Amino acid sequence: MSDAVSTQGNLPSEHFLNLPHGPGVDNGPHLDGIVDTTTLAAHDFDVDTRTGFMPPDPPIYRLPEQWEPWEAVLDKAMRERLQLAIKQGITDEEMRTSDNWRSEVRELPTLPVQDLTSEVLLRRAHHTLTFIMHFYIHTLPLTAPVIIPASIGIPLLKVSTHLQLPPIATYSDTVLYNWELKKAPSASEMETELEWGLDLQNLKSQDLFTGTCDEEEFFLSSARIELRGVEALELMRASMDEMFVGDDIAIRRITSYLTRLAGVVQALTGLLMDVRKGCDPDVFYHRVRPWFCGQDSDPGERKWTFEGIAGCGDDLEEPTDLSGPSAGQSALIHALDIFLGLDNRRSETSTTTTSGKADARTLLRRMQIYMPRHHRAFLRHLSANPRPLRDFVQTKSPELIEAYNQAVGAVKGFRDAHIRIVALYIIGPASRERAGETGGLLRGTGGTQLAQFLKGVRDGAVDALIQ
Repeated sequence: MSDAVSTQGNLPSEHFLNLPHGPGVDNGPHLDGIVDTTTLAAHDFDVDTRTGFMPPDPPIYRLPEQWEPWEAVLDKAMRERLQLAIKQGITDEEMRTSDNWRSEVRELPTLPVQDLTSEVLLRRAHHTLTFIMHFYIHTLPLTAPVIIPASIGIPLLKVSTHLQLPPIATYSDTVLYNWELKKAPSASEMETELEWGLDLQNLKSQDLFTGTCDEEEFFLSSARIELRGVEALELMRASMDEMFVGDDIAIRRITSYLTRLAGVVQALTGLLMDVRKGCDPDVFYHRVRPWFCGQDSDPGERKWTFEGIAGCGDDLEEPTDLSGPSAGQSALIHALDIFLGLDNRRSETSTTTTSGKADARTLLRRMQIYMPRHHRAFLRHLSANPRPLRDFVQTKSPELIEAYNQAVGAVKGFRDAHIRIVALYIIGPASRERAGETGGLLRGTGGTQLAQFLKGVRDGAVDALIQ
């Protein structure tokens, strides 16, 4: 347990992540008046100048001893390689192993959470409890109702209330706060402030559902995108600072920044496509992806019920947001959209369909519910910029317009690459699986209707190009 405490100690005691956390309080900044762009990478938003939306230090990998029963039962699930209930050819022995493990979960004591007094501990608790919950639900026979035991459900609901997150695994649980270093920096490297955090190949995942290299590569490909995207955040900040000046020198600088931003986004596209090097599409679709599914993509179309809410006495309510983790929950990609004005273009060109399904912009807004609240505050801050970049660019030089279009075109390229990845890893395997069957609309693990959603976000980039 000392390892967990010492890891947490890497943050100064006065750091806001280590401060006591009151229930239901949004610790993000309250913003009034003119936006101060110098704070775009401030700790107020939990955005680090070296690692962006990922924490600057590896997340703690274990809770203190008081909550060891949670960690132990998660360890056992991973060690025994529990199998999905929908696995083709699952054996009686595999089903018995899962059933015995679920019995242990039901027999756990309902541990208190009031001593989880820092953001760091609460994040680990959310990660641990949601992983246990997903193991529990997705090893249940499809004929069994989904009743989440109070032993894990009640603490998870309380922790989620503190963090202002849904009580389900999110992108932050699987990517942002689920990594460690293969090789820790030496004392001399730390003393010289070597930017070890930007070594994209020095990462490994903490916890995995399958223990496969394919699952780890899927998580780490997103982590590498987050780290490489730090430069994009700095270019956004620098551009917004120059827009406040607005003279000829500032315009030339913004032109340069946007050209560089296009290059960074192209690098992100390369990292996205690199997932093919270590993650097999069929392994991902059949063995990895089902663990992520939320209630709205439950293979048995079952309602997920949290046991013991009525008798808890803490004003807990049945949750309504129960979609699984999705790359659409990455604040980095949302920040690019907001900075370039792509989110507003979608609102102007998209309409709500007669079937009542939300347009692409609404679906992206829904994804923000699943982000850490400090990152949501960052996006609100960015959206409140009184000098939108696209409006500024349209009144300036042809060179600036060209640089802006290059950046937008790079984002479109990223969206096109995302569509190709989804086709390779989800739509293709699903089509092969459904050959000869009549299936409904294919949904992402985040609950989105894939074809409609991806087309909407890509078209937003096309529409934003300045003619």
